[in-house]
Amino acid sequence: MAKENAVKKDFESQNPQRDEFLSDVLVGLRAERKTLNPKYFYNRVGSRLFERITQLPEYYITRTETKMMQQIATDIEMHCGDAQAVVEFGSGSGQRSDLLLSGLPNVTRYVPIDVSEELLAATSELVERAHPRVRVTPLVADFTQNMRLPGETPKSKLGYFPGSTIGNFLPDEAASFLKNAKNVLGDQSRILIGVDLAKATDRLESAYDDAAGVTAQFNINVLARINEELDADFLLNDFEHQAFFDPDLSRIEMHLVSLKNQRVTIDGEHTVDFRTDETIHTENSHKYTIDGFHKLAMESNWLPVTHWVDEERLFSVHLLESQAI
Repeated sequence: MAKENAVKKDFESQNPQRDEFLSDVLVGLRAERKTLNPKYFYNRVGSRLFERITQLPEYYITRTETKMMQQIATDIEMHCGDAQAVVEFGSGSGQRSDLLLSGLPNVTRYVPIDVSEELLAATSELVERAHPRVRVTPLVADFTQNMRLPGETPKSKLGYFPGSTIGNFLPDEAASFLKNAKNVLGDQSRILIGVDLAKATDRLESAYDDAAGVTAQFNINVLARINEELDADFLLNDFEHQAFFDPDLSRIEMHLVSLKNQRVTIDGEHTVDFRTDETIHTENSHKYTIDGFHKLAMESNWLPVTHWVDEERLFSVHLLESQAI
């Protein structure tokens, strides 16, 4: 048995994705204020739950942005009609990507980037079916990291970062993403970014704590993933979902609250203790003003070209152009 365990450990050490996951979980849960990286939400179950969230009545972001993309298609073509490649940071359901590509007649290459192979496959299939003229080259990668785009990607690139995912970053992380995106896309590139706007607290909190409890399932699923992939023994019923708006930081925070004093074992040997009411901070969602986002963009070597806002002023879409340093 000991020999089998040794072989197992040696095999696992050859799995860099698992090693990174384990390291991130242990570092986050052993911090003074426990955290988990929200990128680990998106396993197969998490990705499906998030797609359900986007269809909830309380969650205005996806339907508002989708409607906007339909309404501003002509404007986008006027500004970006010469683009030959679209590089999407974070692959969603593909619906908004389809809308974008429909209005850009010169695009011949679409590069969706995501850590979820399942989402990439679904998006690629949708785009290939709807746009046979466009070659799809999906890239499995963490889009916050520097990377090489597939070979022969045309030079005239338009980055695409929908869904207000940029709000999940701390301000310095958002600036790092924007600088890295500029490096990935190259000089004289442009990027189209969805940005959620500051609004009434009750509207925000209901969007992240829906009546059907889907967001709670999505949040708690990260513990189920740790159990499954890292041999942990979290008791899911001993944690509950919490979401609230912090007006000082202009962000929604999502947490998992421990309902009792408990000890969890991870990977068979690492233990983490929780006190009653202690939380794991799992996600932020920052809400911007137009001026605030423009300031962030300019500090990150991007120039605001134009932006669009929906009728209710819930959401905004920004077109940025890279500037020389």
